[in-house]
Amino acid sequence: MSLINKWKLAKNPVKFWRDRGMKIGSGCEIYSSANFGSEPYLITVGDHVRINSGVKFVTHDGGVWVLRGMKEELKNVDMFGRITVGNNVHIGTDAIIMPGVTIGNNCIIGCGAIVTKSIPDNSVAVGVPARVLESIEEYEAKNADKFMYTKGMSREEKAKYLQENLVEVSK
Repeated sequence: MSLINKWKLAKNPVKFWRDRGMKIGSGCEIYSSANFGSEPYLITVGDHVRINSGVKFVTHDGGVWVLRGMKEELKNVDMFGRITVGNNVHIGTDAIIMPGVTIGNNCIIGCGAIVTKSIPDNSVAVGVPARVLESIEEYEAKNADKFMYTKGMSREEKAKYLQENLVEVSK
C-alpha cells in the first residue's frame, strides 16, 4: 500500500473503505488495522458497527489454488462469497470473518473468533470456529453487576474512577 493510502486509511478508515466499494452504514467505528481483503465491494456493514483492530474479512476461498495446479480446466477458477454485518454489532480484536457469512443485528463477536457460519440476531459468538455462546440478554444479565458508567468521562476522570473502584476479582 502506498504511503498516501496508508495516510488516508489512518485518517478516516470508513471513508477509505467506502471509496473502495464497501457499503458501510452510519455511526460505525473501524480501526485502521482492520483488513477487508481484495474484494471490499463484496462486504456490507450496517449502522453502529465497531470493527476492532486486526479483524480480517475474507471474501474468497484461497484453497482453489491447489485445484488450479491439479487440473488444466480449473486453472482460472475462483470462489467468492459476500459478507454481511447487521446493525449494532461489535467485532472483537483479531476476529476473522469468512466468505458467505452473515452476522445478524445486535451481535458481539469475540476476540480471535473465526466466523465460518452465519450468526443469528442477538447473539454472542466466540471461539474457533465461532459458535453462539449466549444471547445478548444473557450477556447483559451475566455482566450487569460489572457495568461501570464511564463512557462520557474524560481520560483523567476515567483513570481516577477506575483506580478507585475497580476491584480485583480472583478466579
